[in-house]
Amino acid sequence: MGYFCPDCANILVVEPQHDLKNAFQCRACPYKFAIEYRFADRTQFERKQVDDVLGGEGAWDNVDSTDATCPKCEHGRAYYLQIQIRSGDEPMSIFFKCCACGAQWREG
Repeated sequence: MGYFCPDCANILVVEPQHDLKNAFQCRACPYKFAIEYRFADRTQFERKQVDDVLGGEGAWDNVDSTDATCPKCEHGRAYYLQIQIRSGDEPMSIFFKCCACGAQWREG
């Protein structure tokens, strides 16, 4: 929450003073207001629900498998998807999902 100068309506900033106290001070005019109490204001924001960039579990329904070694269980087969996640002149990213343990990793 911001506080504004009553004289010129600019935002007040907290400036340390020489007597180890703080004060709200305007940077456009000489207005100063000493802070006599502990000043804290905390706001908790709700996290936004994010969509799965791969399309969720349904994205892995009709995919092909290839020879790839899983970094988790070292199984030799994995499903794969190719998705363009960067600009058009960059190569596609390949996402893998292990056929045995379901671990996911990315190349590219």
